[in-house]
Order: sequence, then structure tokens, then C-alpha cells
Amino acid sequence: MLSAKSAALDLLSTCNATLRRHPRRLTTGVVAVLAGFGATAFGIAPLVPDAATLPQRVVTQELQIAGLDAQVDALAAQPLELSHSDVTRASDTADTLLRRLGVADPLAAAVLRHDADARRLIDGRGGKMVQVRTAADGTLTELIARFPALSESQAGTHFTRLTLRRDGARITSQLETAPLQRQVRLGSGTVRTSLFAATDDARLPDAIASQMIEAFSGDIDFHRQLRKGDSFSVVFEALTADDQPITWNDATGHVLAAEFTNNGKTHQALWFADARTGKGSWFGLDGKSRRRAFLASPLAFSRVTSGFAMRFHPILQSWRAHNGVDYGAPTGTPVKAVGDGVVDFAGQQGGYGNVVQIKHGADKTTVYAHLSRIDVRKGQKIEQGQRIGAVGASGWATGPHLHFEYRVNGAFQDPLKVARAAETVTIDAAARPQFMQLASTARSQLAAAVTTVGGFRGDAE
Repeated sequence: MLSAKSAALDLLSTCNATLRRHPRRLTTGVVAVLAGFGATAFGIAPLVPDAATLPQRVVTQELQIAGLDAQVDALAAQPLELSHSDVTRASDTADTLLRRLGVADPLAAAVLRHDADARRLIDGRGGKMVQVRTAADGTLTELIARFPALSESQAGTHFTRLTLRRDGARITSQLETAPLQRQVRLGSGTVRTSLFAATDDARLPDAIASQMIEAFSGDIDFHRQLRKGDSFSVVFEALTADDQPITWNDATGHVLAAEFTNNGKTHQALWFADARTGKGSWFGLDGKSRRRAFLASPLAFSRVTSGFAMRFHPILQSWRAHNGVDYGAPTGTPVKAVGDGVVDFAGQQGGYGNVVQIKHGADKTTVYAHLSRIDVRKGQKIEQGQRIGAVGASGWATGPHLHFEYRVNGAFQDPLKVARAAETVTIDAAARPQFMQLASTARSQLAAAVTTVGGFRGDAE
């Protein structure tokens, strides 16, 4: 068998040398020889012993496994670090907060009590976000807290970050201000009982409902026209601090776009800020301003108790013309100006009680009566939507409500009709290309938001 194998190898070597010298003429001959060698190999193969007939042997070897004690000792040699997070409460002290966070560290408690920066965590309002890392025995390794910016002017754009870190036998503190991050999110819902209940069901902050009321108040009277089955979708900003959703400021920035279907009719709105002035306003996706000269209502949400018509006066006990609209609302409910203007009167006025009168141009005046407080002064310039006072029951009133009037050259007009007829403006021509690009994106986002009924979806960018 060995001589046959050597002969075959010599043959292959000779064929390869010849093939290099005469590749074309010898190709056919080489193939034939190889075919014959294959037949020879086939004939030799059956001579190999059958593996099933070979003797077998079982080898058994004991494996040594480390005991559990050794494994536990190895784990114990590794440093153990625990983490916990919580939100502060208004009643918290240094001890109660650290105890709830699983921290057993007298030095950390002393720092929270006596360090000027660290004390900010337990002073003032609750709701501050806290994360801690501790050793196995509860000793503080690091504490990071995030809460509203200390400057009111930065409340909507920045947050405060407090860091306590162990450095040997002492704990250092650092207080800094950092910008909030904005994430675009989508949401939608359906009205069953009220708009605020619908946003709650959709896990959206109340600020979303308030901004939708502001956006659509020129077309929808949310006091009287809201219907069961009305639906909405929104594109809004969620605010985060170090990628953690904040627990203050309603956790939202501005609603960027919204769609509201009321009684079968759909309205759309887009928030657009002028690049030159930085001032923003609501517009339809067609570029027409949704900001009418006058809002439909001076209250964000309430109910109409008396309209612009004849009524039986509850105090004078006689039928009289009711020259305005009464809105029933709890004492303290904010009252806002329905249009830009200048305060013409702010004080007490007989049966009107505490009253504010605002001049809008040369011929128009709005009146806000029975206020519990007045937040403006005579001669002050007022912007649409600005707070001017709060609902009360001063003067001739049987309960807390706002009496609202609209006058043109001294003549009383129906405020609800005036708001509907108020003029709007269009987007500036120079800014229109930018607006149309935003509107195109908003349409796609609002279409996607419909699929998030009953919840919201993160980062839509």
C-alpha cells in the first residue's frame, strides 16, 4: 500500500512539471490520470479498519470545584456600592432625607445641616430630585441633587445641580447651574369628562391642557362647546436635567404644535417665534395667526353662569339687561386680559366691587368686576393673556364669579361675539419659508401623535 502511494505522488509531481511546460496539450491527459488515481484511492479506502470494531475505553476523572466559602470570600473582597434615588419633601430634615435614601452617615448629615450650599437641598419647597451612592455600611460616597434654578429668570431654561462627594475623611460640596435639555415628545387623547381629565388619562401634564386652551381659545369656547368624544394630539417639549425628567415646572416646555377636533371640526395650531423679535405666537398651519385681537374668555377654564341677555337680578329682584357675561369660578382663579391695552381704572366701583377697566385703542374697553384682588395699576400697559387679578365676590355678588363686559364707544357688546369677529394677522413674508418648513414637520408629527392615544411617545426628532 505504501509503494502504491509513493508511485501516485511521483506521478502527480511529473504531471505538474509537464503541465507547466505544455499546459494546453497535456490538460486532457492529466485529467484522465487523476481520474484513474481517484479510482485507485477508492479501491484502497475500504482497507481502513471500521471504527465500530475498534476497542473502546472509558476514562473517569474527578474535577475539583472550589467550595462555596471560597466563592463568598472572593465576592466579599469586591467593594460593594449601593445606589438609591428619591424626591425631597417639604417636611424633610437632613436625618429623615438621608434615612429614606439608605444613608447612615453622621458626617453627611452634618454637611446638609451646616454647609450653605448643601442646605438648599432641605430648605424651601420639596420636589428636588436626589440620587445617592453609598458603601455597604451606608457611608455616603456621592450625592447628586437637581432642582429649579436659583434665579427666577432662568427657571424655564436652567436647573441647579448640587454634588456632595466623599474625599477621604471629608465631604465636599459643589453647586452649579446647568441648562435644561429639551426633548420633543408626542401625545394624544380623547375627552370623556373634561380636558384636564383627558390629559391626565394620556399621562400629560396640566400645562399641556392650559396651552391648548390658549392656542384654540379664539375658535373654541372651552366653557360651553367642549363635547364628549372630542380629541386632540400634541407635539411638545419635555424638559430634562442630565437626561432625568424634571419634577417641577410641569416637566414641560412649550407645546410646539397641536390639533384639536371639537364637535367634528378640526383645528390646528403651531407655535412660531419671530427670529428678529424672539416673540412667539400661535398660527394655523396655513400661516394665519391664531392670536385674535381678543380672546374668547378672560379665564382659562370655568363655566358661563349668565350670558349677554335679559335676566332676573338675584339681588335687586327684578328683570334687567345683563350687559356682560358672568363666569363662575372659585375664588382666586386667575383673570387675564383678553387683549393688549392700557389700564384705565383699577379699584373699587360700587356694585362692581374690585374692578379693572382696560382701554384697547380709542374706542374699545373691557371690564373685569367682583375681583378678590387687583394685580395691576392705572396707566400700566397690558399684553393679551397677562394676569390682572383674581376671581372673587366683592361688590354685589351672591358668590365667587367674574363679571366681564365689552364696550365700544360706551355701548355694551356681546363679548363672545366680539371675540369671534376679532381680526387676525398673517405671518411676515420674510419669515414664511421658515414657517412653512416647520409646518410641514408639524403635520408629520401630529399624524404620528394620533397613534399614541392614551399615552405619549418620546423623542420625535
